[in-house]
Amino acid sequence: MPTALELDAPRCLYTLTATPAVPTAPLGGALRVEVVVVGGGYTGLSAALHLAERGRRVALLEAREPGWGAAGRNGGQVNAGLKHEPDDVERALGPLHGPQLVRLAGGAPDLLFELIARHGIDCEARRTGTLRAAYREQHCSTLRASVAQWARRGVAVEFWDAPRVAAVTGTDRYVGATFDARGGAVNPLSLARGLAAAASRLGATIHSATPALRLERDGTGWRVTTPGGVVRADRVVLATDGYSDNLWPGLRTSIVPIYSSIIATTPLPSPLCDALLAGGCVVYEAGNITVYYRRDADGRLLMGGRGRQHSDAARAHYGHLVRYAERLWPALAAVEWTHWWNGQFALTPDFYPRFHAPAPGLFIGLGYSGRGVAFGTAMGAQLAAAAAGEPLESLALPVTPVPRLRFHRFWRIGVAAGVSYGRIRDRLGR
Repeated sequence: MPTALELDAPRCLYTLTATPAVPTAPLGGALRVEVVVVGGGYTGLSAALHLAERGRRVALLEAREPGWGAAGRNGGQVNAGLKHEPDDVERALGPLHGPQLVRLAGGAPDLLFELIARHGIDCEARRTGTLRAAYREQHCSTLRASVAQWARRGVAVEFWDAPRVAAVTGTDRYVGATFDARGGAVNPLSLARGLAAAASRLGATIHSATPALRLERDGTGWRVTTPGGVVRADRVVLATDGYSDNLWPGLRTSIVPIYSSIIATTPLPSPLCDALLAGGCVVYEAGNITVYYRRDADGRLLMGGRGRQHSDAARAHYGHLVRYAERLWPALAAVEWTHWWNGQFALTPDFYPRFHAPAPGLFIGLGYSGRGVAFGTAMGAQLAAAAAGEPLESLALPVTPVPRLRFHRFWRIGVAAGVSYGRIRDRLGR
């Protein structure tokens, strides 16, 4: 079984551009800590870092290497908020947790960029804002409503008209957009590795190539069995998101592991680079099935969207993204696309993140539905607070039971049908 993300090369761009990984090793023997974290993505790494900052003895177990999953494969967009608008969140979650979740999600980029600055994480971080772009007038009403809702909460999200959006994006595809200055971009694998390095410096123990095989009660605490040893801990944080397995009953089947596909160009020549995404903001499209894109520090264009719902190395299967990019910017027809890859993230049926505490001392956070760079990091801080003993009712998310997702074994069929339906709705402007 491969244990290094580098084995995905040359498809995944970040294996070329990311900072070096912090040295880690598999667990060998017995270990006793206060908290064991399972999962080396943003949530797990953030939880370990925040626990280490609190002076807790913490160990993190990762089946591959930190950042191997969605943390090292995503589009690198740092976006504020959730898929739902603030008013919808507050209606759905009520007067206590609704506003708290809105504040947590809206402030997640603040937390992330502050964490990057405080720990000196070298990850190409830039806070140049997020454009949420509409190519149909019907979508603009949602964008204007979003501006008004954030304004009522003291946040200045702007609505831009078509000429201003065209000047910034270099394409006349869009009829309007919102600009959110809270957003930005990172090299996602560098971010994951930087979080791992920061946690290690503060005393957290990180074990790569160490899958958690079994999780059991051990007196008043917990025992995690791995191929090379056993970890005993007072408390456990599960942070496996789209790569969740059967370690805890029902967790794997409580979410849908959606695959997202990304392609990247060679560094663009200066005239073309200057014409695309002037100002360096990141873009994702409004609608049901979104496409998202940004430029990296070397002037490459990265574009992502839906693709095959399985691990896919075939370059031809990413052609729909190339064709769409060339529709936005015809000059890209002369540019080489050098990298292509995909990876999983956890989608929940209602698009809300989840916080579970199904047993004493066990805390689970997952389900960011494509907003994991900022929100997954913020969730890690919430899980760290829970594992450190803070009252659960003081946290931003309500504690919910692990749900049972009916017909989970048919998830690929359901995703394919959902994508088709979403694309129809987008064509109709709904």
